[in-house]
Amino acid sequence: MTGAEARRRGKTLVGPVDLTMDGPGTTVVIGPNGSGKTTLLSLLHGTARLSRGTITWNCPLEQARAAQAFVFQRPVMLRRNVRDNIAYPLQLRGTRRPEARAQADQWAERIGLGDMLDRSAGALSGGEQQKLALARALILKPELLFLDEPCAALDGRSMREIETILANAKAEGTKLVLATHDMGQARRMADDVLFLLHGRVHEARPAPEFFAGPDTAEARAFLKGDIVE
Repeated sequence: MTGAEARRRGKTLVGPVDLTMDGPGTTVVIGPNGSGKTTLLSLLHGTARLSRGTITWNCPLEQARAAQAFVFQRPVMLRRNVRDNIAYPLQLRGTRRPEARAQADQWAERIGLGDMLDRSAGALSGGEQQKLALARALILKPELLFLDEPCAALDGRSMREIETILANAKAEGTKLVLATHDMGQARRMADDVLFLLHGRVHEARPAPEFFAGPDTAEARAFLKGDIVE
């Protein structure tokens, strides 16, 4: 990402950003509300338009897009049951329906929804819907998974279950890029940290170094829970 900017109605939401992201593990993106976390993830994933700058992958763009998935803060449920929601991405890529549904059954068991396969996805709780959204993303075995506040408004038990699913995905080789407002979650999950402020990367450091002592007064204040503007 070089000189990347996103503008809307004359206002700069993100940028300019110069950023290189490589290697395995979990990159956690933090910052005050309105700092550009969601927009940055959307730019990287290609669901937000670049106003200026470039984003370059180490493979052709089409291949890069096919190797990614995105989980939103508020999961979108199809008007189908749990099984068919999870199977849907495989069917889009040409997997025959019986095979896609068989894999969906396996993933439902893996994430704790095995007894809900025939239930309407819209009838699930918030935590259950988020687990379903994760299964729907991970069934494609993405090399890169973007997550925008995946545990917002969830209780502690649901958060723990989702973090376990993500830890397993990371162990199996999926690179995670996670935006979160929860500093406990950031400390538990981060291998490296991007701290955004006013749409720009204010600090980018390995997680142990960042949480031991940020370089900037703004990042130190943010970790203390102070209001940063």
